[in-house]
Amino acid sequence: MEILKVSASSNPKSVAGALAAVVRENTSAEVQAVGAGAVNQSIKAIAIARGYVAPNGIDLVCIPAFSEIDIDGEERTAIRFIVQPR
Repeated sequence: MEILKVSASSNPKSVAGALAAVVRENTSAEVQAVGAGAVNQSIKAIAIARGYVAPNGIDLVCIPAFSEIDIDGEERTAIRFIVQPR
């Protein structure tokens, strides 16, 4: 499963386009975010991506989960959204 990493400065429309492409190709994807701003941009991107794939008959859902990741030798908690068709 492909992981799309989102930051607080990510453009939601760009992330949504990448997410829609991955879902069309692989049927599921993960979006990873660290911090409140990144989570906000991720949710916006998932909502926009739903609109991108809806005309193809794909209804996206997301499942949130916590994940421990290593950033510069420091362990951080990320939120991962598993995005897949219903």
